[in-house]
Amino acid sequence: MSTHVEFRRGAYFDSVSLMQVSRSVTDVAGVQTALVAMATPLNLDLLAELGFDAPADAEPNDLLIAIRADDEDTIERAIGELEQSLRATAARGRSGGDLGAAPAARTIGGASRRVEANLALVSVPGHYAFAEAVDALEAGLSVMVFSDNVPVWQEVALKQAAAERGLLVMGPDCGTAVIGGVGLGFANALRRGRVGIVAASGTGAQQVSCLLDQAGLGISHLIGVGGRDLSDEVGGRSTLCALAALDADPATGLIVVISKPPAAEVARTIRRAAGQLSTPTVFALLDRGQPDLTAVAEHVITRLGGRAGGWFERLSGSRPAPGALRGLFAGGTLCDEAMVIAADVLGPVLSNIPLRPEWGLPGDLRGTGHIMIDFGDDRLTQGRPHPMIDPSLRLQRLAAEARDPECSVVLLDVVLGYGADEDPAATLAPAVAGAREVAAEAGRDLAVVISLCGTRADPQGFDRQAGLLHEAGASVHLSNAAAARRAVALAQGRQP
Repeated sequence: MSTHVEFRRGAYFDSVSLMQVSRSVTDVAGVQTALVAMATPLNLDLLAELGFDAPADAEPNDLLIAIRADDEDTIERAIGELEQSLRATAARGRSGGDLGAAPAARTIGGASRRVEANLALVSVPGHYAFAEAVDALEAGLSVMVFSDNVPVWQEVALKQAAAERGLLVMGPDCGTAVIGGVGLGFANALRRGRVGIVAASGTGAQQVSCLLDQAGLGISHLIGVGGRDLSDEVGGRSTLCALAALDADPATGLIVVISKPPAAEVARTIRRAAGQLSTPTVFALLDRGQPDLTAVAEHVITRLGGRAGGWFERLSGSRPAPGALRGLFAGGTLCDEAMVIAADVLGPVLSNIPLRPEWGLPGDLRGTGHIMIDFGDDRLTQGRPHPMIDPSLRLQRLAAEARDPECSVVLLDVVLGYGADEDPAATLAPAVAGAREVAAEAGRDLAVVISLCGTRADPQGFDRQAGLLHEAGASVHLSNAAAARRAVALAQGRQP
């Protein structure tokens, strides 16, 4: 066995491109492990977990390359593939868009003077996002800030500046929006219709809109506002603007407001504002004692004359012994919803986004008992693609749970749509089958339950994804709430 580790000083590439480079190197015959990433603290921890040594002076702007292979000849071929992939990535970055003979604009403001636009999308590392968003607002553009790791004071300043200009800020950490039928960020292929959505939650909005789509209903617009908008600090600033915009939109006949657990006073403010609108408004504000996302979708469907229920599901025959439930999520709101459901039955659920402070996980995300992890949390995406694009951290944790005798059920979400992994089941299905085999060798029946969020028009192919995951031994549900309830029942040793 041979290994190769190097750091290239100041050689920056974006995380999505490096994920693709890593896959190209890993695909070389004889390569056992390959990691090509920026040397962020998270990636250095991952390097150590993979059994490589990192120099103490590595910095986040250094390019990290680590390869383990059968022999030195394979290492040389892997490095050759690496260099070719990096050159192709750099060439794509230099090519830019087709702006004719004119040089590419270097700022959002400069670009806005060349084209007719009223919305800018900012997707840069978080510490650069504020300046780019200010540039967009000063150019008279509303802005969607896809970037995460933006300080909350900058979010408040952006939203104050937008309100002064009669503009809208979606985000920061706004992963999903659909404006006039055009998807931005992670977006599903949705029918057009009369339901407008305001969402301080990306995957929560995707869940509700996908359930509406399966019932034959569509949306007018889906306005993401960022997961912190209904916090005490931000005060629902963008939610209030979005509600006013949808109320004035003749294409919108009903509004749904979706949020992760909100600050109580902010939620009351939003409800009072909604009560003054001419358009009826329905709320899906996740919290204990509140309806889950599926229940809200069913209410909307029934209210609009559709038939609710009968959601897609394919069940496995797993019968695990009672034990710990482990949730491995890409969507923070789906994780929140599952924790609310589980905690009502099972008691404390430890998490990196805990429902209560005393239920927080330590930095290494290890613990005992029932655990749910949001792998899309800001702290886990620094220098890495979002887990809806790159499943590697979740797959590693799935393998670890398979070896843990305390774990009896694993609950995962899979989110389809534009921007997400082109074929998530291609890697997850073998990992699920492998995890169940490892547990079976130790005399355990490991149940795997999957919440599959998507529509039949999504590019990944909903039925194909569901089929592959079910064949691997998982129970597959369109409703995240139904998936969570099944996982809870199995963890208790019950057959739901």
